[in-house]
Amino acid sequence: MAARPIRRLLIANRGEIAVRIIRACREMDISPVAVCSEADRDALHASLADRVLCVGPAPAAESYLSTDRLLRAAAESGADAVHPGYGFLSESAEFARACREAGLIWVGPPPEAMELLGDKIGAKRLMESAGVPTVPGCSGDDQSDAGLRAEAERIGTPLLVKAAGGGGGRGMRRVDSLDALQAALDAARQEARAAFGDPRLLLERFIQRPRHVEIQILGDQHGGLVHLFERDCSLQRRHQKLVEESPAPSLPDPLRRQMTATAVAAARAAGYWNAGTVEFLVEEPPGKEPRFHFLEVNARLQVEHPVTELVTGLDLVKLQLRVAAGEALPFTQEDVVPRGHAIEARIYAEDPAVAFRPSTGRLLHWSEPSGPGVRVDSGVRRGDEVSAYYDPLLAKLVAYGGNREEALARLDRALGEFHALPLRTDIGFLREVCRSAAFREGRVDVEFLEREFATWRPPSEPPEEVILALAAEAATRASARRPDAPRAGDSWTPWADASGWRAAGP
Repeated sequence: MAARPIRRLLIANRGEIAVRIIRACREMDISPVAVCSEADRDALHASLADRVLCVGPAPAAESYLSTDRLLRAAAESGADAVHPGYGFLSESAEFARACREAGLIWVGPPPEAMELLGDKIGAKRLMESAGVPTVPGCSGDDQSDAGLRAEAERIGTPLLVKAAGGGGGRGMRRVDSLDALQAALDAARQEARAAFGDPRLLLERFIQRPRHVEIQILGDQHGGLVHLFERDCSLQRRHQKLVEESPAPSLPDPLRRQMTATAVAAARAAGYWNAGTVEFLVEEPPGKEPRFHFLEVNARLQVEHPVTELVTGLDLVKLQLRVAAGEALPFTQEDVVPRGHAIEARIYAEDPAVAFRPSTGRLLHWSEPSGPGVRVDSGVRRGDEVSAYYDPLLAKLVAYGGNREEALARLDRALGEFHALPLRTDIGFLREVCRSAAFREGRVDVEFLEREFATWRPPSEPPEEVILALAAEAATRASARRPDAPRAGDSWTPWADASGWRAAGP
């Protein structure tokens, strides 16, 4: 197909991924258009775009999840393309099709492939027909309680009850005894219906202590399709990833080659192009060779894409935009050579000591690390309000090194230099986890955090007055200063403040 250059891009998202896409647009001479809810009018992504349109009130269902409002914003702004980022409507085939029908370029896979892969039952059947190994389970044909119970008896326990229409751990229940099956079915159906509007379930054998390894794929509209190697995403809490890295530690090269080839075959079977991720569970039975099972395809850009960008030297967002515009991939599989090691840690406004409870409020102090081999993709800045309405991801810290040891050292150093006050974050938790012997030796699985860090508490808890004093100091440091302040000996003394500060004043 002939290339159709993108001139103005509507970014149907918020936070750090919207910021990331805006910055890619700046480097490609594309005009970025942001959308925001009423709660995000002063957000970082809204301030960086050429134009921002408010698409509704704070609840996502009335703003970022509203197809009609997003399409109106695209029309009003004169956008010729839409990038959905991840989350929200990024995996909605209906939204993708609506964008195309409105004459917009959809920066993502074709909606036909999204529909095919978005349904776990249909995707599993497709993978089986393409010879891709899948987790033993049921076909999902019979959705009655009696039919599912019969399948459960055949599969045996432990098993997983999973929602057919979505992912992210929603609608998923582990069943260790058939006596607990009915309660799990009822709860999973209810959650699946609420989250995805689809109550269908499937059952799979529960794999003990697997690793979660995914393969990044990228295709164009001319038949070009490559893999960009793997990421290990085993460090998770409640089926949500916290740390990702590439290459996957301790993954045998023959298994890596088999998994990457299988991922490309799976994508071809679905008629896939643009960016996506084929996810696998790697099982390591005692005394046997490791084997892998297809888990799902994420038909979008992944949160952890910077890991792949650093080890391959490729810009996935730019490539997404070029492929969507009709350009062919500018390289072949043989041209992709990974170098070094990258590890990403997700910085969440959550309290790991209280079941990862979200933390909300204003960021009075926000200080990002920098230095060799350190990248921070953030969606906030000092003074921003962190809302309860959206995902609590604040930033992604990515450390790169010539090998895993150097990347780990840089990650540890950078976590120590990362500060966000007064909100609770997972920074201290991540630092302790990444210092653990099991993680440093590459011996973690998807159950590791629940098994080893379920009772984690911070080693010390600073009093509230200390937190407030640090926040006040941060505010003072941000004030205007006299030109001769650095010559005063203490450049941070309040006497160097030119903003009207007085000892007896407010």
